[in-house]
Amino acid sequence: MAGLTSRVNTLTNQKIKEIQKITGRMRMLALNAMIESARAGEFGAGFSIVAQEVRGVGGEVEQVATTLEQELVGQVSELERLMQIMAAQARGTRLVDLALNAIEIMDRNLYERTCDVRWWATDSAAVACAAAPEDDAARQYASERLAVILGAYTVYLDIWLTDLSGRIIANGRPGTYDVVGRDASRESWFRDAMALNSGDDYAVADVTAQPFLGNAMTATYSTKVCEGGRADGQPLGVIAVHFDWAPQAKAIVEGVRLTKSERQRTRVMLVDADHRVIASSDGQGILSEKLPLRANGQASGYYVDGNRSLVAFHATPGYETYRGLGWYGVIVQKD
Repeated sequence: MAGLTSRVNTLTNQKIKEIQKITGRMRMLALNAMIESARAGEFGAGFSIVAQEVRGVGGEVEQVATTLEQELVGQVSELERLMQIMAAQARGTRLVDLALNAIEIMDRNLYERTCDVRWWATDSAAVACAAAPEDDAARQYASERLAVILGAYTVYLDIWLTDLSGRIIANGRPGTYDVVGRDASRESWFRDAMALNSGDDYAVADVTAQPFLGNAMTATYSTKVCEGGRADGQPLGVIAVHFDWAPQAKAIVEGVRLTKSERQRTRVMLVDADHRVIASSDGQGILSEKLPLRANGQASGYYVDGNRSLVAFHATPGYETYRGLGWYGVIVQKD
């Protein structure tokens, strides 16, 4: 539409210029006719009247052309301005929708993690191991069961089982991650899990680089393991599932539906509640950059930043019983 208004503006100016050229020729003809009528004296008197009339008509046409130019140029300029506003609104709304889509996909993914950790906390092998943390056979069987789970659920790096003090007593990939015996009591996911009211609840830690897992980025979900596998049973320990964050998040931010030309000038991100970048389509600033997002308390919206880039955002809406963590999907697109 912007191209159409530009073409209309160009055509209008072109036609007005043609009218002005014609009226200019009419004035010259009228002037020449008046000169010739003056030379003819009495015999050119009638011709002089015609020449003056032609000159008057030319002046009127020129005035009409001038007025037309002023009015049309103003109207076309206003039309261009309105079209630019509408185009910006359409672009902003579309990017907000794409930001929502990105955070919704992640929410649905993480909702499944909350279900997984609460389900696996009731596994008989995990319960038996937590009840007898010094029993080698129980620990071995629990590790084997966790390995079976990891074989089917490839989105996890590892699953850990701890006792009530935070000591890791079993994990699903002991050949890859030598973590048994390590102290996890300072981990936020352990402390938060221990503070839960029942096994029906869960805790989640911020996305972080986990030293015990080779500094891989993880989103860790945890809950209590309770006696008898009952949600209201006596606490025996904690189970933690470590979501393999990097590849899953990368697939989401890189999978946003953009045109080829848009992709070259667009950055898609997920940011946490503190606006820390936790995923980015350009791979930059992850866990180190804090985005100056101007949400101003709004769940969604868009604005133009200091670099004249359009910034669109949408807060996590949550999914089912998963309320979300205050994260945002954010898209920054250059003009």
